[in-house]
Amino acid sequence: MSAAPPLATIAVGVLVERSKSITPWSDYFWKPIGVLAGVPETPAWTKLSDGGERAQFYAGAAEVELHRTETTNYRENLQSGRPSLWVALRPAEGQDPPYALLAVTADPGEGEGLTEAGNDLVEPVPMPMAIQEAIAQFIAEHHVERVFVKRKRDRANPDALGRRGRSGEGGA
Repeated sequence: MSAAPPLATIAVGVLVERSKSITPWSDYFWKPIGVLAGVPETPAWTKLSDGGERAQFYAGAAEVELHRTETTNYRENLQSGRPSLWVALRPAEGQDPPYALLAVTADPGEGEGLTEAGNDLVEPVPMPMAIQEAIAQFIAEHHVERVFVKRKRDRANPDALGRRGRSGEGGA
């Protein structure tokens, strides 16, 4: 969700699970559980399975945007041992289903940023191998290693600081 347009996008389908809630404040608990590489020809919010206590839905299509400036984050995600995509659902008040698909990202920093909205559901889900390969290819084409340069603070000059006069001694 960068201000610059993405260099590439990957179409994905999002899977969501609804489970019976054990609290008196809500009937169901919703959670993103997976992502499909590609978009099936299935209408959004189609029920895929229903086991009584749990039901799975195809929530709809989204695009994972890939930006040149985020290749370091993508690379760290792939090297983490558990590559993930972050799925965000936003409450849709008074509607059925009660959530709308907001975003899917491969950038861990952006995924964490999505959690700051408050009511959105944001969950990391396993990244399918086909998406891992597409992101690895994007990194290979666009990554530029940047050398970290630690800035040094200027040392304060004690003579330039001067002394403040006490109130009443000609000071302000």
